[in-house]
Amino acid sequence: MQDMNPSDIQGEYRETTLDLYNGTQRKVLVTDMETPYPEGKLIVSRTDTEGRITHCNRSFVDMSGYEEAEIIGQPHALLRHPDMPAAAFEDLWNTVKAGRKWHGYVKNLRKDGGYYWVYATVIPNVRNGQVVGYTSVRRKPSRQKVEEAIQTYASMS
Repeated sequence: MQDMNPSDIQGEYRETTLDLYNGTQRKVLVTDMETPYPEGKLIVSRTDTEGRITHCNRSFVDMSGYEEAEIIGQPHALLRHPDMPAAAFEDLWNTVKAGRKWHGYVKNLRKDGGYYWVYATVIPNVRNGQVVGYTSVRRKPSRQKVEEAIQTYASMS
């Protein structure tokens, strides 16, 4: 996964380095620009067992700011915002790898450095008794729950 490109960023930004779950790092460029979640839309993606995106819907493309060709085959961590504590993703992975459904509030990073909040549900895709990947469906989050998540995540950092 490549570092973010300053020419893609809208406005002033700060640079930070994320330590990703696979032991790699990624330079991300972050702004304070929030994109509101669109009314009546679901963001859907599927990944393989390693978290690489194999499918995404139009809402995913629109909200992420990436083109579909830039997304397919990339780790879902492409959207990881530095405000999200590693423990949240550790919980997600431990839950779905155990074959259970996970849900929670996630702050995602856009290609332009901005962000958007989602209420995510992630389920394992099981074929012939084996987990072959994961499906994530994101909905518009409650603003009150987002505010609670901001406080909780800040205390985890």
